[in-house]
Formats: sequence, C-alpha cells, structure tokens
Amino acid sequence: MATKDPLIVGVDIGSYAVKVCQLQKTAQGYKLIAIGSATIPPGAVEDGVLQNPDEVGKTIRELFGNLKIKSKNIGISISGYSVIVKKVSLEKMDDASLIEYIKNEAEQYIPFDVDEVYLDFQKLPQKKEGSDRIEIMLVAAKKEIVDDYLKMLNDIKLNVVVVDVDGFALENIWETISGKIENVALVDIGASKMNINIISEGISVLARDIVVGSEQLTEQLANILDIDIHQAEKVKLGTETYNDKENEIAGIYNQTCTQWVLEIKKAIDLYLANNPDKPLQSLVLSGGGSKVSGLAQYIEEETGLKVNAFNPFNRMLVDEKKLHHTYINAIGPEMAIAAGLATRKSPF
Repeated sequence: MATKDPLIVGVDIGSYAVKVCQLQKTAQGYKLIAIGSATIPPGAVEDGVLQNPDEVGKTIRELFGNLKIKSKNIGISISGYSVIVKKVSLEKMDDASLIEYIKNEAEQYIPFDVDEVYLDFQKLPQKKEGSDRIEIMLVAAKKEIVDDYLKMLNDIKLNVVVVDVDGFALENIWETISGKIENVALVDIGASKMNINIISEGISVLARDIVVGSEQLTEQLANILDIDIHQAEKVKLGTETYNDKENEIAGIYNQTCTQWVLEIKKAIDLYLANNPDKPLQSLVLSGGGSKVSGLAQYIEEETGLKVNAFNPFNRMLVDEKKLHHTYINAIGPEMAIAAGLATRKSPF
C-alpha cells in the first residue's frame, strides 16, 4: 500500500547521460517504479553547464516516454563551478537574524556577486552545548546556470520542484537506505566529475566536486588501443581484454586512477585534520566510474578504508516482471544521485 505523499521523479543530468528514477513510498519501504538512462551528445553538458538544451531536453522527454512516467514534478541537482558549498561558523543568532545576515553578508564567503546567485543554507547541530556560535552549510548557485535548466525542463512540460546539490542527493539516498549514523566518505565518480561528501555523526562536514571522471579513462583507452569509445568502455569495465597491450593499459589505469585516489585522500586528510577523534569507518563508492575494473580494491589499499560498492536499490521492493534484477544491479551504482532526488516529497 502506497503512502499519500507523492514523491518527485529524480532526474540526474550528467555530461555523458541523463539518469531518471521514480520511487514509491510504501508501508514496507521504498518501491522502485522506474529507472533508466540515456546518453546525450558529447559537449551537450560541460562542467555542469547546459550547452545544448534542445538535445538534452529531447533526450529527457524520450526517456520519460520510454519509461511511461506520467508524473511531471521532478527534482534535479547541480554541481561543478556554478555551485559553492561552504561551512561557515557564525555568532549565535535567531533564525530571522540569520536569514538577514546571510542576505547581507554572504558575499564574503562566496566568489560570486550575491545578486547573481540563488542562496540557501542549513543550520548544523551544535557541537557543544551552550556554545555562543553556530555552524551553517551555505550553498550558492549561479542563477544563470540554474535558470537555463529550469527553462529547458519547463519547455518539455516538466515542473522542477526541487533543486539540490549532487553531494547532498548522494547523502540523502545513503542515509535513507543504510539507516546508519556513522562516519563515512561518500564518493560518486561520474563521467566528468567526482563528488565527495564526508558524513560525520549524521552530518555533512565536507562536500566538494572535483573535475575528474571516468570519461578521461575511456578516451585514453580508445586512443592507445585505436578502438571506438564503446569498445573502450568494455575494456574499462574489464569485459574485454587486449593481452598484447597490457602494459599500456596498466599505465593508463595507474595514471588516471592515481589522480582520483589522490583527490579522495586529500579530502579525507582534511577531514581527519579537523576531526582527529572521529575516524572514518568506511568509504562508499558509487557512480558509473565506480564500476572500473579493480578500482574499489585500489582505493581500499591506498586509503586503508573498507570500500563498499553502493547500489541504492539493494533493499528496495522491485516488481521483477517489469525490472529484472540483472539490469538493476548493472545500472544501480550510477543511479545513486537520481535515487537520492527521487526520495524527496513533492511540496505540492
């Protein structure tokens, strides 16, 4: 039996593909209604910026049609240079004063003109009882970038009711599905970016986007092996081998994956420097890039943390007549952000 509060449809617009997820809240937990992914033309989205709205809109419209999704209320998330997430420590004040302060003083914390951004913030729980200071997570997103997405989606008759940040959508689905309060690093590796969100005692304490992703690995493999992108994808995932080029392939993996791991370690080191008494229990890996052959083991060796591959649908109810578990397991890791958005209720 479904609950009365309808959930929005999660739409994750990446640089390589659009991912869509629809869930239903039932008395037994979340039920997966529809999931799907469709590639978009190269260059249609770059660094989180919409470059070819007509093609991206067409892809989303066709994906909704193929998945037979009737709901028009959707949630999207943004990332990249157009969004800043920053933890800020302030003198304690009431909510009304805090809103006024953010409105007037936000510019000192962000590298954008305050008139050119949408601002939002969330108060974080106090670390010490009776402290005269509060911490907030401040989010600023460039209006021009967000408005381009809203217009494109409005043009295809979709109603955006939630605009989130990739890292927070990832946090949302992890906490919803795991039900755990622990210190954990969430790492989502997409085609052109990596989201890192470190959660300590149930609170996001470090969130960042890094412009590296699995696309660079695919392109390098295609070049060195003189094969097309689709074949290179298979090599990347370990489903196709080129034994005579093992050394060259290993070199590309080492160079690219080492860069990813260095970025992950930098974030972890920064967290540990500020929270020496709260060690991380594990690292949760998601995104299409998480399926790169041998990557999880490599991260485990380099960070010393247990790495868990995250499939957001593992504990959900599924109608296997419509969705085969093999397909769900294959697509699951790259659907984490879309699934995080899809757990949100529609405010209307």
